[in-house]
Amino acid sequence: MAVSLGTILRSSRPIGIRGTRLFTQAPKPHHIIRSFVTCLGSDSNGLILKSDAAGKSTEKRLSNLWLREVDIAPCHADDWKIARDIAPTTIQQHEERVDVTWSDSHESTYTWSWLRSTLHGSETKELNVLHEKLWNSAIASDPPRVPYDSVMDKGDIKGMAELTSKIREWGLCFVTGTPKTPEATEKLLEAIGPIRNTHYGGFYDFVPDLAKADTAYTNLALAAHTDTTYFTEPAGLQAFHMLSHTPPPNKTDEAAASLGGQSLLVDGFYAAHRLRKEFPDAYEVLRKARVPWHSSGNQGVAIAPDRAYPVIDASSKKVFRIRWNNDDRGVIPLHLDVNEWYLAASRWNSILRRKQNEYWFQLESGQVLIFDNWRVLHGRSAFEGLRRICGGYINRDDFISRWKASNFPSDEVIAANMQLR
Repeated sequence: MAVSLGTILRSSRPIGIRGTRLFTQAPKPHHIIRSFVTCLGSDSNGLILKSDAAGKSTEKRLSNLWLREVDIAPCHADDWKIARDIAPTTIQQHEERVDVTWSDSHESTYTWSWLRSTLHGSETKELNVLHEKLWNSAIASDPPRVPYDSVMDKGDIKGMAELTSKIREWGLCFVTGTPKTPEATEKLLEAIGPIRNTHYGGFYDFVPDLAKADTAYTNLALAAHTDTTYFTEPAGLQAFHMLSHTPPPNKTDEAAASLGGQSLLVDGFYAAHRLRKEFPDAYEVLRKARVPWHSSGNQGVAIAPDRAYPVIDASSKKVFRIRWNNDDRGVIPLHLDVNEWYLAASRWNSILRRKQNEYWFQLESGQVLIFDNWRVLHGRSAFEGLRRICGGYINRDDFISRWKASNFPSDEVIAANMQLR
């Protein structure tokens, strides 16, 4: 069901203002201390928003058509019926809002807080800001954890809010006290978002029997990597729950910890930070050079993304995604400086393999690991015996949706998604 912007803006948190008279004006209350003055004026060319904060004057012209249009978002069915020469007939300035009546008789309401945000572009709100906490091996002393029961409590969303926030901040979180069954694990993942179906299936529950042409289905060691590099949109979240680890027949009395199979995590964003600090030229090569990725090992499968992608997907200031799995990488195109790329990749790989950057731990039954596959690389040591692992992928958009919905009021989420705040 569509939600009008008027509803969103009316519910925004008010801030103190002092309006100046245009057509009509509410009485000035005397009990509020104001740190700035904001007013909305009008001339023949449209509306003018003015603010005087801490002695600094700011002015911006707002399009009549734009202001009228945003009040009917997000359902834009009537956009094209708005007259191009739409204009305000009355503007009433109140303590918390401005009411505008337009020449087509439509009435709109805008809060001062929202109007002021337009003075400085799209003012960044909390739910659009990533508060990433970079880490290295020291995270082993206190990794992020959330109890299963709190996450699955249908009467209280705080547990889900905590889980999704910790994944956003750290790139990973353990869900402790999870029932030691695939059914409970699957319900946990579905509580976050729909489990992604791929050529490997959806929710997985497997032992290392090479049922798929993938080294994950073996007992071999795996270097730190991200999964599904060959998809246009790689999997957002990935989860592992080790249900059991049975020793081989000749080691029936061995503890699972002595059988190997330790898990490895590396913070790809921290590794990118180190690469940029120590080898800025190498960082730029891996940020700009687009290389091919593919999955072609299974019968009837020949997957490749819509185009070549860099190892480090980043703007000049911020890293968004890491794409790194040497087993899934194609040949470096000759139009690139191949020697330069290999040198950069070698430096990147050496940073990933530094002991101080590797977080090693043992998966345990009853403890689900969920991590951000766009950020955290994972691997393992070789192991003996038979391990039963279950888990799955969740799309990035579904995860971010759950994080927003569990941590912020719905009106703020809608406004942010529409880029109105």
